[in-house]
Amino acid sequence: MRYLFTLSLLFITAISHAQTTSSADEVWSLQRSVKYALDHNISIQQNVLTERLAKLTLLQSQLSQLPNVNGSGSYGRSFGRSIDPTTNQFVPGSSYDFISLSANADVLLFGWFQKRNNISGSKFSLLAARADLDQLKDDVSLNVATGYLRALLAHEQVLVSEKQVELSKAQLDQTRRFAEAGRLPELNVAQLESQLANDSANLITAISDYTASLLDIKALLNLDFGITYNLQIPDIKVDEQIAVSAMTPEDIYVEASKHLGTIRSSMYKLQASQKRLAAAKGALWPQLSLGAQLGSNWSSTVKDYTGFNITGAAPTGAFVPVLDTVLQVYQPTGTYTTKDVPVGKQLDNNFRQTVALSINIPIFNAWQSSYNVKQARINMLTSELNKYQAELKLKQDVYKAYNDARNSIQKYYAAERAATAAQRAFDFAQKRYDLGLTNTVDYLVTQNTLYTASSNLARAKYDLIFKLKVIDYYLGKELKL
Repeated sequence: MRYLFTLSLLFITAISHAQTTSSADEVWSLQRSVKYALDHNISIQQNVLTERLAKLTLLQSQLSQLPNVNGSGSYGRSFGRSIDPTTNQFVPGSSYDFISLSANADVLLFGWFQKRNNISGSKFSLLAARADLDQLKDDVSLNVATGYLRALLAHEQVLVSEKQVELSKAQLDQTRRFAEAGRLPELNVAQLESQLANDSANLITAISDYTASLLDIKALLNLDFGITYNLQIPDIKVDEQIAVSAMTPEDIYVEASKHLGTIRSSMYKLQASQKRLAAAKGALWPQLSLGAQLGSNWSSTVKDYTGFNITGAAPTGAFVPVLDTVLQVYQPTGTYTTKDVPVGKQLDNNFRQTVALSINIPIFNAWQSSYNVKQARINMLTSELNKYQAELKLKQDVYKAYNDARNSIQKYYAAERAATAAQRAFDFAQKRYDLGLTNTVDYLVTQNTLYTASSNLARAKYDLIFKLKVIDYYLGKELKL
């Protein structure tokens, strides 16, 4: 009964595995997986926005060199006693309309290269943002390669477990026939049934690990979990990929420092902080500026006099001698006739221009400029330390990766020799068991040794490939199998 249950469970898991490996049109290679991840990774999309923001900051700093030009205009009505903006005279308690127009422009002629240093700092910040984006893309590519190799290893373990199950099932069928013929005791059948059940459990675990690895790589790719993802099983020849022994870790470090985003970013950030320090120092010195203003206005109180109608005369209180008499002085009295002055004529008559050359000398601003200089210097020193730390960490990582790759080569060859020896031992044990020269326990020990050696070889193989891909990552090579 237990044997039938094991076979049924094995059949179900085999069907599940067949379903997961169907749909050949949905085969994903490592290159396709990396490209999809680069196009859909959220962190990369966020860094693209950061790069765009740095580009806008650079553009704004470049446009700051242009003059500032502003214009203004107003129309209103005044009530009560006020000063007429056109005549600058008090207007009694009556109302009037007015229009005021003005424009001004100013440009910094010399400011100790503050703006140019800020522009240079923004350029280096943009380059740093691009380097950070490149580094993130490289990291995502390496993470995808890691997940892809982990899935390939899980798939290889499934194949090893399937082969083990097939071997145990075939051996169980043969042993059952021998037992029915009286050549072997029923104990051997029970032992092989137990072995088949154990191998079936290992296969179920391997399939579960493979399914989990596919879910993990879908998460790395930001791929919908409902989409079929089948691995492209490459024909990997390990010997052709082992070239790390021909290089020294220092050679790898030199190549990595040329293109790795972390190093370039730390260098650009240091240069940006140096330029911003120079800009902050420039604020301590006088600034020379040129300014210009234009303006005009209109008021409804302004009139043009067109005539004077005399209606009489009135004494002025003054007297003048004429011959022997003194005559009183009179002045004519009457009314004036006026007309409104057109808007265009008033604006033309009142049009005024001003040009001024000004110098701004910083004397005391609560130590703000001095504080900015000190803060910029600290930021520069921090950038220097960050650059040194990035270089130091890269060298440490390169030397560790190189040592891990060399060790993985030795582990792979050792696992390969162990698997070869285990296969030879199993072949001899199979022949001896078929001839009845060895017992079931010894045979199963040899079979399990082969299974362990095959699993270790697969694990050592993909561990070595991953370590070699890390070296390719530092060398700037495309990650492919």
